[in-house]
Amino acid sequence: MSRSAMIQDSLPTAAQLASDATSQRWQPGLDAVAQSEIFASGREGSGAGVALALALDAWRHRVREEGDEAEDRRAVVWVQTRAAVKRGGRPFRAGLPQEIRHRLIHVLAEKDEDALFALEEAVRCRDIAFVIGEIVGSPRALDFTASRRLTLAAERHGVPLMLVRLDGTRDLSSARQRWAVQAAPSARPQWNRQAPGVPAWQAELFRARKHPPGLWRLSEDAGALVAERTGEGQTAVSNVAAPSPGAASSFGASVAILSPTGERVSG
Repeated sequence: MSRSAMIQDSLPTAAQLASDATSQRWQPGLDAVAQSEIFASGREGSGAGVALALALDAWRHRVREEGDEAEDRRAVVWVQTRAAVKRGGRPFRAGLPQEIRHRLIHVLAEKDEDALFALEEAVRCRDIAFVIGEIVGSPRALDFTASRRLTLAAERHGVPLMLVRLDGTRDLSSARQRWAVQAAPSARPQWNRQAPGVPAWQAELFRARKHPPGLWRLSEDAGALVAERTGEGQTAVSNVAAPSPGAASSFGASVAILSPTGERVSG
């Protein structure tokens, strides 16, 4: 066999490359990454909803050691700056999934520097299941060095961090995954057409260490995260009725949000 033929045989085919790209696509149930950033508008609760949905999905699919049947009762930490609370409100404990409702530790930080300190301390604690943070804009305190510190601490101690960037710019960051999300129309319920649909979001994974970029429609089904590929000539396919023009745009993953005045906001 000639050298050129040997080289040709060793090269992957187009079908193999396509298969590899598909297998590398992000999907629910994959191992949690150390740090993810979620960019969202401060005028809706999509950032908090997707952060919680991704965190819960990774937590539910976490790798368990052989023989480890004990229930995971570790706490969940949610850090917000006061500016973030003014944009989207505090987490509503009674609206959280029951499995974490009584284990939530809420931290309210006056300044961005205080929030970053609280986030880093939280991911350093192995008694924490995961951490969610919310900050507004692109504060000077969150430079690449600060982002790198968070990533390294989360990787070293094995505590995932979901950092929501409300109205932030896509500046330099060491986050392992970076998402841009917005509310999507909820699918019309099967039995009660007038009832609110399940939460849904349009989510773009525009940077990831192990996966190519992509666009998904995220939603919930019986407490599980569902991701439907969209874009690139594809359209979202759902096993429920198509959304109606009047269907509500949900903004929570089993999470209700309180307005800054304390009134409950429905999705």
